[in-house]
Amino acid sequence: MLVNGKWSAEWHPVQATDKQGGFVRQTSRFRDRISSDGSTEFAAEPDRYHLYVALICPWASRTLITRKLKGLESLISVSVVEPLLSEQGWRFGDYPGADRDSVNGAEYLHELYTRADADFTGRATVPVLWDKKTGTIVNNESADIVRMLNSGFGGLADNRINLYPECLREEIDALNAQIYPRLNNGVYRAGFATTQISYQQACNEVFEQMDELETRLQDGRTFLLGERITEADIRLFVTLIRFDAAYFGLFKCNLRRVRDYPLLNRYLKSMLSVSGVRETVNIDHIKQGYYSIKALNPNGIVPAGPDLSDYGF
Repeated sequence: MLVNGKWSAEWHPVQATDKQGGFVRQTSRFRDRISSDGSTEFAAEPDRYHLYVALICPWASRTLITRKLKGLESLISVSVVEPLLSEQGWRFGDYPGADRDSVNGAEYLHELYTRADADFTGRATVPVLWDKKTGTIVNNESADIVRMLNSGFGGLADNRINLYPECLREEIDALNAQIYPRLNNGVYRAGFATTQISYQQACNEVFEQMDELETRLQDGRTFLLGERITEADIRLFVTLIRFDAAYFGLFKCNLRRVRDYPLLNRYLKSMLSVSGVRETVNIDHIKQGYYSIKALNPNGIVPAGPDLSDYGF
């Protein structure tokens, strides 16, 4: 991590632990907003903003999917870091599907954090929404970025899809409040647990949530809230698409796979059929990235499976 703007020690996935040895995620530091009405210093403008992402990262993938669905590809440029986690965290480079940093010329993502704040202390995480005009980080919280991309660009975006419609906000917020701690972050709580009791609690919650979602889909609905896609679907999808490939094995969430849930399996295929979604998924980056975490996989051996051909990969 960075300490007062200086890189300190080798990268390690466990950011903090609670009293039971459970994984605690860092709170995002940069929380500014883009607006189309002039209410913030960051105005919605073409070619002003740049998105830094990792294709292994579910939080970053949320923002990539939203950028696609809202038709913002020509307005917001993107750089993809390499999937293999280095001793200095995320790195730009020439791994297939990754990029060099064409905006700032950084070698490591943490350099962007110290450009935005020379004394920054904390972890350099993705996604990062960068303002090319002022040369700083607008936001590094995926939930904020998703909502900005959904509504912060006004008429510059494709507004045929609204991922957070007023009439569904209460239901979306309620779903997010369940899915995030128990499943999205639950798999990490299981994988990075440092005690048996914290692992067991997290693992139980992961599968309780998946069981509840399977029941929710029993009425034949296409998406979580019916026949229209919302941000709740994006938040669920990015975890499900990584589950069998990484979380089942590496994170010890091995009671059941997504494919063992008939309705979640169908739901995952439906999400992959939404225009633009599949393009944001790179299974090679996902496997290479997760299995490069030395704390969980010291020898760096990447498994040959699973067979994901039924999903088109």
